[in-house]
Formats: sequence, C-alpha cells, structure tokens
Amino acid sequence: MSSRRLLHCVWSESEEMAVQDWQVQLALESRFENIELVQVVLDDSLRRLECDEDTRYWIGIAVREALANAIKHGNRQDPEKRVEVKLEIEDSDLVVRIVDEGSGFDPSLIENPLDEENLLKPNGRGIFYMGKFMDEIRYNFRPSGGTELILRKRIAPMPSSSEDTEEVVE
Repeated sequence: MSSRRLLHCVWSESEEMAVQDWQVQLALESRFENIELVQVVLDDSLRRLECDEDTRYWIGIAVREALANAIKHGNRQDPEKRVEVKLEIEDSDLVVRIVDEGSGFDPSLIENPLDEENLLKPNGRGIFYMGKFMDEIRYNFRPSGGTELILRKRIAPMPSSSEDTEEVVE
C-alpha cells in the first residue's frame, strides 16, 4: 500500500481560476528563526485554501525540513545569503519552490536513514521526510550557484456533498 494519499482542500469550481492565480513569495535571510515566519505564512495560506489539519501539518513538516536544509547546508547559515520561497497552485498541485545561494550537493550521496548503519546518524532524515510527505521532489542546480528545491503535493477540491447541489424538478 502506498503511503501517499490525495489531500483535500476546499474550493469550488467557480473559485478555481482565483486559486490558479494564487501565489506567495518570500525572500529571507539565512536564519533559522525565519522558518517560523514561513510556517505561519504557509499555514495561513493552506487555511485560506481550506486544507484540512493533516494536510497542513504534513506539508508544514516537509517545508520546515527543506528550509532548514537550505539555511544550514545550502547557505551555511550565512545571513548575507538569501533563501527565496514561492508557494503557488499549478493545476491541482501545491508547488513550493525553495532557492538557496549555496554551492549545491549531489542528492545521490545522501545515505538512506533507514539503513541499519545509519539509524543513529542525524543526517539524511530531512530529505527522507520530504519524500514521504510530498508527491514529488526535484532539484535544479543553477550554473551560477544555488539550489532550487521544488516540492509538489497533489491537493484537490473536496467533492461536492449532495447538500450543496439542488435538484431541479420539472
């Protein structure tokens, strides 16, 4: 059984266009306390999309891990370097883009934290969690430096209940 599931947010078909145009952009100093700011903005955004509590929680964990990696490993906690965050809806997906100004890394070198020899090591868990909580993770390494991490999670309108539809009798 797959651990992935379709997460639901509520928006009606008439709101679909407005949802498609929705986006949030932030540019932050590489400081861990800024993770809390992004968390508040993300949670508020997901509430406005009427995402359920589970959806908000798991997406929030993945984004926190991504931001911590961008700050710690990407920008080496240099407050002069920025982390850019962009939240948007593409089709029925929430897309989170996180860009750092670091030198990049090779994702294939990250060890599996579930391997017996890695169980007590602290490294690799963030990427593991992101993979479990999101539907897609993609890295783009910029030639001028910096890594763009793209997290994608399928969200969908809640199905209309029968109470919301009126039956026309002729």
